[in-house]
Amino acid sequence: MKSNYLAQRVVGLKPSGIRKFFDIVATMKDVISLGIGEPDFVTPDHIVQAGIRSLHAGETHYTSNAGLIELRRAICEYMKKNYQMDYDPAKEIVITVGVSEALYLAMTAILDPGDEVIVPTPCFVSYQAEVIMAGGVAVELPTYVENNFLVRPEDLRAAITPRTKALLIGYPSNPTGTVATRENLLEIAKIAEEFDLVVVSDELYDQLVYGVPHVCFAGLPNMKQRTIVLGGFSKNYAMTGWRAGFAVGPEDFIRGLVRIHQYTIMSAPTMSQMAALEAILHGQEAVNQMRDEYDRRRKLIVAGLNQLGLKTFEPRGAFYAFPNIAASGFDEETFAMKLLDEEKVAVVPGNAFGAGGEGFVRCSYATAYDKLEEALVRMDRFMRRHG
Repeated sequence: MKSNYLAQRVVGLKPSGIRKFFDIVATMKDVISLGIGEPDFVTPDHIVQAGIRSLHAGETHYTSNAGLIELRRAICEYMKKNYQMDYDPAKEIVITVGVSEALYLAMTAILDPGDEVIVPTPCFVSYQAEVIMAGGVAVELPTYVENNFLVRPEDLRAAITPRTKALLIGYPSNPTGTVATRENLLEIAKIAEEFDLVVVSDELYDQLVYGVPHVCFAGLPNMKQRTIVLGGFSKNYAMTGWRAGFAVGPEDFIRGLVRIHQYTIMSAPTMSQMAALEAILHGQEAVNQMRDEYDRRRKLIVAGLNQLGLKTFEPRGAFYAFPNIAASGFDEETFAMKLLDEEKVAVVPGNAFGAGGEGFVRCSYATAYDKLEEALVRMDRFMRRHG
């Protein structure tokens, strides 16, 4: 028998730095977790009830491969209302099992073996893995706190080779909380057009921005025809377990995504699609309330971390702070392990998010306000010993 039947691209995948760390957390008591990127709110009840009603009504069959047409229409209306983008609900959108599947479909649809995808880092842990699983090569492009973790155009140009096929970006950013400015995105767009790159833009946190606008990348000049926008319901509407997402883009791109989706998934769960429809039609008040609370927590944790000597730039989106832990004298993994062991506060080492994350940790403020206050008290004790 062969010693290893797994494909080499699978063998070479790194274990998720988040899950690896939280396997340890799961064995401990009285831990305050600032690690998991998941809303602590439950799904609003009217959305839950829509899912329940669909089950009681016998809506338990497959939908169209592309998803419920009512949901596709509602998402296209959302894109038009918020970003002045016109998409055809019949041909330019597919409903997916969360944004994770949408990302998988996008990478699988556009990449041939050996194609390179530039991935600005720090970034969501799945980005590089999805490129690799699709047969591509993930080219990490570090960004830096001195530039608010935005892509520097000169660095992007330098990373492009004859094998570069696409650019994968995610704003608002997990893990840094960065919201890209229109000016920065316009510079990226010019380079994408010059080198004929496909752009996959993960905009899952589009409504969780604080005092600044979210700019839809496809809405920039000449970008719609080369951009696949990924979105979903997990973060904005506190629907992580429902697994409802979508991709919008030009017809030829979406046709490719649907072709893969019909063989791997068939269709996203019908009850989740019905709940998502209720969310996008009637969930804005709940989104606004959750966003306001996240903003309150954001101000608390950023001010608190800075007071502890953990220099933290101001995140303007998502629900993460990304402090520099140099004042502790530890690297990011040692800091995270010692903080967990000594004070039972869980954070994620920044190197889990790729190049550029070294020397940082991710702190999620999708945690109750009083728990954030207690976490800061515990971190203060920790820094008094080690800072």
